[in-house]
Amino acid sequence: MRSAPPAVVIGAGLGGLSAAVHLAAAGREVTVVEAGREPGGCCGTALAGPYRFDTGPSVLTMPGVLADVFAAAGEDMAGWLPLRRLDPSYRLTYHDGSHLDVLADAEAMADQVRALCGPAEAARYRRFRALLGEMFRAEWSSFIDRDMTALRSLARPYALLRLAGMGGFRRLDRLVAAHLTDDRLIRAHTFQALYVGLSPRQALGIYAVIAHMDTVGGVYFPEAGGMHAIPRALAALAEKKGVTVRYGVRATRVEADGSGVTAVRLDTGERLTTRHAVVACDLPRAHAGLLPGGARDWRLRRPRFSPSCVVMHLGLDRRLPGQAHHTLHFGREWASTFEALRRGRPQPDPSLLVTHPTADAGAAPAGHATLSVLEPAPNLAAGRWAHGRTDRLVERMLARLAGLGYGDLSGAPRMVWDPPAWAQAGHSAGTPFALDHRFTQTAWLRPSGAARRVPGLHFAGMHTAPGVGVPPVLISGRLAAHRILEESR
Repeated sequence: MRSAPPAVVIGAGLGGLSAAVHLAAAGREVTVVEAGREPGGCCGTALAGPYRFDTGPSVLTMPGVLADVFAAAGEDMAGWLPLRRLDPSYRLTYHDGSHLDVLADAEAMADQVRALCGPAEAARYRRFRALLGEMFRAEWSSFIDRDMTALRSLARPYALLRLAGMGGFRRLDRLVAAHLTDDRLIRAHTFQALYVGLSPRQALGIYAVIAHMDTVGGVYFPEAGGMHAIPRALAALAEKKGVTVRYGVRATRVEADGSGVTAVRLDTGERLTTRHAVVACDLPRAHAGLLPGGARDWRLRRPRFSPSCVVMHLGLDRRLPGQAHHTLHFGREWASTFEALRRGRPQPDPSLLVTHPTADAGAAPAGHATLSVLEPAPNLAAGRWAHGRTDRLVERMLARLAGLGYGDLSGAPRMVWDPPAWAQAGHSAGTPFALDHRFTQTAWLRPSGAARRVPGLHFAGMHTAPGVGVPPVLISGRLAAHRILEESR
């Protein structure tokens, strides 16, 4: 590798840190600039008195992807970031009073399905579980763990034919309903469509692989420090490998000439000379002012954003014995709730995701606990966020929680994030879930990981392929680093 000036990574979120670690592990000098005071980006943390909350993802799947970042630097993740598998991954509760614990073990999960839905449905579940595994194997190497910056990346006819034969290009709800008959089990394998910003009626069947990641691969959680422990560990790893991480410093402009990237300007007045930059922050906002004109991506001309959410974090003066880490309380309504989001309205009968991270002992004082409640909500691109809407939704959430047996939580210390708050934190359209994953924003059709007209300018994060979620974001950082290393040879 020929000598090169330091690469500059803009943003110390998971994508930026992944890129920095992979570059440094290959011998490149790297500077990371982060506007915030600590690493994390979307995987952040916040305090409310003695309570600490994760303000980003609560779900970690595919831990091998994270372990690969440490392995690239010659380290064993277990020594840096011990994880435990959640058991159950989720507890799903239904309006009829029944519930289903989602377990990664095949036999144990089949027993759960048999007890809830009967032996015939359990047999169908076994066959469907096998199909999910086949779909995952067909998609992983060809479309998820693959660089999609060139059109030839789509030239995988055999993989496409395999996926088509398995129903991957049907709508997700129809694919699942073709294999399972109990509505409760169908919901258990289609609610994940919201992770990619779509209803099960809109999402393609290929996104059934998210259900595979959740229900078969398992869900994990750090043994200490919550989900924010992940970026903290990655930042420490990067610094051990020689990366310079500068917090409280904002990049204001990526400069370029006819040969490509030349420098990154900072709000301190400094100019960091470089031939390679990785933009790992909110991409639509970066295009609005940070990037040179030649970096415009036609895929962002009419971006379609995922729905947002209202999240209420609560500090409890007690623990909740027997409460699962993740509990999804389904409402009675289903199709109408997705239609409301599409029209820019709050859901009439939302499903609530309740997170009770008992594994994170340091999040609350002894004998106390934290609770986070997420309700899907329209993003700001779908319409104005009406005055007083957040207060009304919070009151409804508190009443719903009381009805579900959580007691009166109206006096508990709380912190609320709503679409305007997400927008103020730097998320376009007030959603922390970036662009949705409709067909026209998937794979090669998602914003490119490299600026074709500005050599040396690369992108990582949720807005690029593979897309939203901890594993895809980590992969996007690795792909950006590998492109830079290829260019440097």
